[in-house]
Amino acid sequence: MVTDLAAGRLDEVAQKALSFDDAWEGFAYYIEKLCELQAGDPAVADVVSGRYPGADRLMAVCGRAKDTAERIIERAQRAGALRPDFTGEDLAFTFAANALLARAAADAAPDAWRRGVAFLLDGLRTEAATRPLPVGPPTPQQVYEVLRSLTGKP
Repeated sequence: MVTDLAAGRLDEVAQKALSFDDAWEGFAYYIEKLCELQAGDPAVADVVSGRYPGADRLMAVCGRAKDTAERIIERAQRAGALRPDFTGEDLAFTFAANALLARAAADAAPDAWRRGVAFLLDGLRTEAATRPLPVGPPTPQQVYEVLRSLTGKP
């Protein structure tokens, strides 16, 4: 079942990310591995980007993954490695964008997502934050609305 498969993969990646001694390495591993899962398995991509808001069991998996992602983000921020203004909502947008890119490029440029993730990670380092962001992060409700519009479901 997709739910069990996604839950197992998400849990495995999250636990490994939290096991790194270096918080930045754990954060980068988490981003890279989840983006890799999205690129390799469209079903997992849909779960990670919350494309099934009406599927309670899948959304519970997403909720648990979101909580763990927040821990990974906070850990990297406490270590001074991750920009302090990066939020879980930003991460949700990151995964949604990666899922769309990976799906669109699957045949023509199947590894193109890797380049985007590398640029993203370099830009998220604390030392890369040289000026304030132009707008604040989206609210959880805004993220929900955006992800819902990606599914094409009312």
